[in-house]
Amino acid sequence: MMKTESASLHPLGTAAAPEQELLCILGTGDMGRSLGLRLLQSGYRVVYGSRRPHSCGPLPQGAQVTSHAAAAQSASLIFICVHREHYGFLETIAHHLEGKVLVDLSNNLKKEMYPEANAAYLQRLVPGAAVVKGLNTLSAWALQNGLLAGKQVYLCGNSEEAKWAVAEMSTKLGLSVLDKGSLSAARELEDFPLELFPEWRLPLRVAVGLTASFFFYLLIRDVIYAYVEEGKDISFRITVSLGNKVFPIVSLIMLSLCYLPGVIAAFLQLYRGTKYRRFPDWLDRWMLCRKQMGLIALGFAFLHAIYTFVTSTRYSVRHKIISLVVDEMKNNKSAPFSFDNTEAWGQDSFYALGILGFFLYVLLGLTSLPSVGGALSWREFNFIQSKLGHLTLFICTTHGYIYGWNKFLRPSTYKWYTPPGYLLCLIVPSVVLVLKALVLLPCVDRTLTRIRQGWERTQPNEEIEKVTNCDL
Repeated sequence: MMKTESASLHPLGTAAAPEQELLCILGTGDMGRSLGLRLLQSGYRVVYGSRRPHSCGPLPQGAQVTSHAAAAQSASLIFICVHREHYGFLETIAHHLEGKVLVDLSNNLKKEMYPEANAAYLQRLVPGAAVVKGLNTLSAWALQNGLLAGKQVYLCGNSEEAKWAVAEMSTKLGLSVLDKGSLSAARELEDFPLELFPEWRLPLRVAVGLTASFFFYLLIRDVIYAYVEEGKDISFRITVSLGNKVFPIVSLIMLSLCYLPGVIAAFLQLYRGTKYRRFPDWLDRWMLCRKQMGLIALGFAFLHAIYTFVTSTRYSVRHKIISLVVDEMKNNKSAPFSFDNTEAWGQDSFYALGILGFFLYVLLGLTSLPSVGGALSWREFNFIQSKLGHLTLFICTTHGYIYGWNKFLRPSTYKWYTPPGYLLCLIVPSVVLVLKALVLLPCVDRTLTRIRQGWERTQPNEEIEKVTNCDL
């Protein structure tokens, strides 16, 4: 009779599956549960450390839960998902954390809340561990819904090996990692989540400034002028009529500001003869917030469309139409009316370009969404955002020109010798379109394409140096 030896047998053609790495999470709050769920979905084993292991609430299926000390002993990579105020328990298990990697995910309620960064305080509590600050810019909601693909996170720490371990784990979660250096950068990382719309600040300031400027400008030209010069009180127009003039003006200018920096950058590259020199900081910052400017422009275009739809239902408009009809009936007269073919063409073209421009506006806004833009190739995305974007600007600018094509020569248009708002708003988009047309000239476009492909024009100083070296 043959003896059977103890051995693990596997079907032919297969190999034993490697044991999954065990990670520890100290803290069973929303962040801890969401992070554990995402780690389990990425193929890791998870053990939670809790002060109340038997009554800590629902945890992701497949995760283990035990005491803080036992959980800390079982894993070499430990996530600290508790607030700084509760770090005290870590001192009691410090001997279990020796040589471990501690990832601090904590944030504060406001800047400069404590004299030192949370990660620095944690490192001081547990000097034998390698503390890494990171993943604190992620939200529990994003972790639960798996919205992590391509999202950038920041890491800092004094141990390169510890940061490499955290970076490897982050990459498996689908995250993009940026190393910010030593643990002295922890305060900077902890301040990131406290910033309110940092990428939207400049676009919002520009939009608010334009809105306020044109609102008061048109208020003086339309409402105050009528009251002072004609004795009419038309203050009721402030809420709808005035707004419906301001919104398209701001929308068109904001849209043109999306494409103006690109044209400036093109001329700068042509002047320098290279693409390898960095743009000025103001231009670089401007180009980084073009998406936000475009979305704000789309928002103002939506407001303009809604206000235009409700214009005919306003009391003042209905009252004016009824008054004209009643006046004709009382006086038994009819106003002479002849069909003006030019006016009909102008008005129909005005509405057609407005509708088409708004449609392209919405298309640009949809493709700027990550879920839509991510499904497009770079060539498709560039075609929509650049080619169709400039077409949208051209159509909306033409929409504005047709609006005032027969008005800008009338003396009555210039109240108190000031130009109308629509005339002012056409300046910036017209400049952008003219500059873009110059860039598209074959001789200019050919040179710019070569520069962007890596060609560099030899500078005069470099030529002089070469001649001097040859003579020597």
